[in-house]
Amino acid sequence: MNGTTPTTQDTPDKGRLQINLVSDISAYPIQGAQISIFYTGIPEAQLEQLTTDSSGQTDTIDLAAPPLEYSLNPENEVQPYSEYTMQITAEGFESVSIAGAEILADVTAIQNVSMKPIDTPEDEETVFVIPAHTLYATYPPKIPEDEIQPTFESGEIVLSRVVVPEYIVVHDGSPRDSTAKNYYVKYKDYIKNVASSEIYATWPEDTIRANVLAIMSFTLNRVYTEFYRNRGYDFTITSSTAFDHKWIPERNIYDTISVIVDELFADYLSRPNVKQPILTQYCDGRQVQCPNWMTQWGSKSLGDQGYSPIEILRYYYGDDMYINTAEAISGIPSSWPGYTLEIGSSGNKVLQMQEQLNVIAGAYPAIPKITADGIYGPATAESVRTFQKVFGLPQTGTVDYTTWYKISEIYVGVSRIAELYG
Repeated sequence: MNGTTPTTQDTPDKGRLQINLVSDISAYPIQGAQISIFYTGIPEAQLEQLTTDSSGQTDTIDLAAPPLEYSLNPENEVQPYSEYTMQITAEGFESVSIAGAEILADVTAIQNVSMKPIDTPEDEETVFVIPAHTLYATYPPKIPEDEIQPTFESGEIVLSRVVVPEYIVVHDGSPRDSTAKNYYVKYKDYIKNVASSEIYATWPEDTIRANVLAIMSFTLNRVYTEFYRNRGYDFTITSSTAFDHKWIPERNIYDTISVIVDELFADYLSRPNVKQPILTQYCDGRQVQCPNWMTQWGSKSLGDQGYSPIEILRYYYGDDMYINTAEAISGIPSSWPGYTLEIGSSGNKVLQMQEQLNVIAGAYPAIPKITADGIYGPATAESVRTFQKVFGLPQTGTVDYTTWYKISEIYVGVSRIAELYG
């Protein structure tokens, strides 16, 4: 944007933005926060002033964006997203400024922010500057590695089965950069962040699925083999594109990517008779070529032609690649029952879900509390539907795989602190 006001010629399309704020300590939503929105580089021209509701959320607003076609055409060299700055203030919390939030045409950018309670009156604003998207700017290409990593069976370190971790530790720099900060990031949030940083959310759904599967499989390989910890480091993965994937603190994600990660988060890619998730490497296919690896622009082209996720992946990685599901998911009270809970369902799984939903409703008053009786009636369906609305899921009023694990995730977030300090 370079400090000049974008014209309607530059940005004839619209993207959308929604902001969600929670406390860094309690995971409770922050109501009544004020958010000012500007074009990045033009701080004197406020475009919007938003306030968060009882769920810590703003209304979804439309913002000007470059033509949709820019993010769909590999030959295009014009920046396909517009950049906005958010200044966020809430009573009792440190202020946050995020510059460079990326708005693409026709999709909703979701800005999730965990705000730190103020310790001292002098606490200053925390500023995040979001760097350019990896498909638009030039980043170091991936240093090739074997797709199946050696494992050190002698130690306690390598896992005996594939487990989806609750958190991973991201080193925000290259492995040997000791000045880089380590971040504890929820696994699903990490995948959503990387996918939003490395592909465009405007691409076909099955292209997004193929790329998300590749990102998750690579990440789970790092977890499974304890790749960095076996080398003496205290983190799971880095944010360097030369070694791993691009992860950016406080970057916005997108609705199209978020829904797909929630749907697929326990999956990874396998080869026959290989226990570990495959280290699926890839490149953009425009600035960098990588024979025998997936290219992101190539996967977009295959998605346009109607290829399914596994067909896209096999096109690049060979016909013996298949999708597997992790044996265990960390950090959840109980696994999905294996079938959708709906009106007429009853039993312990319904009771457990109702109890969790009531704890969540204590933090999110928009969600109606219900009688926890193990019977899935209309009131339970309505409470589930409101939960789905608040957390960006399809509003079915039924508890499928995705909704079950989202309820578990939010329940753990809002109840854990109560346990610690209760």
